[in-house]
Amino acid sequence: MLYFSRFKMILIWLAVAATVILAAPNLFSASTLAQLPNWVPKRQMTLGLDLQGGSHILLRMDPNDLTKDRLETTRDQIRTLLRDAKIGYTGLAGSGRTVQVRITDPGQVDAAKTALKTLTDPVAAGLFSGGSVQEMSLDDSEPGVLKFTVTDAGIKYRTSTALAQSLEVVERRVNELGTTEPIVQRQGDDRILVQVPGLQDPQRLKDILGQTAKLTFQMVDQSMPVQDALNGRPPAGSSVLYSQDDPPVPYLIENRVIVSGENLVDAQATYNSQTN
Repeated sequence: MLYFSRFKMILIWLAVAATVILAAPNLFSASTLAQLPNWVPKRQMTLGLDLQGGSHILLRMDPNDLTKDRLETTRDQIRTLLRDAKIGYTGLAGSGRTVQVRITDPGQVDAAKTALKTLTDPVAAGLFSGGSVQEMSLDDSEPGVLKFTVTDAGIKYRTSTALAQSLEVVERRVNELGTTEPIVQRQGDDRILVQVPGLQDPQRLKDILGQTAKLTFQMVDQSMPVQDALNGRPPAGSSVLYSQDDPPVPYLIENRVIVSGENLVDAQATYNSQTN
């Protein structure tokens, strides 16, 4: 028969008592614990999704949407760069993963390549990825026609960048639910896993995560009054958008994006010392 000294017995019973006290809050509901005195331990054990249930969602990034946005940006860049260089062109259009443009004067093809060189310049792949990525490739095999194609590496880079940005947004939105220890993590190359223990309303989670947030800066088109655009037809490359005022105010906005959210490194709200 084992023999324990009185001192050891006291330590054992103290450990058992402490364990019971710390585990006791798990036997009561949150409303019951709120009515107990403040000195009573109230911290409950956090149960995972497998024990208490909850919501599980797997989000997937669509590379096709990213490619489409990249082509639209490339088309606008080609239009702007060729106009600034005073180079005539025609047939500017995009299809699939390629944007092509025909230079009107064959003698200006080399000048057009120089003006559009920035489109094929490598971009930094990030601090941890290392190296650089060539997003666009140039095909000039057809006389007078320049074709810019989004590369596989470019699509992968765009997907990875968008996924990293989306991960922060998703995590911030999930934390607003007020649940305990949600899981938001990257899964694979184009997916985000979201697990929220205790949330029994998956539709609410879908609604929160399904809200699209896209930041763009576009110029106001002053080529014609907005009322004329409403009565007739907006000029090519512009659209009528409404503000969120009451009543809404119409504005004639250029479709060309000057700056998008992917170009921003940081944004913070602060006070202007000159006006405040």
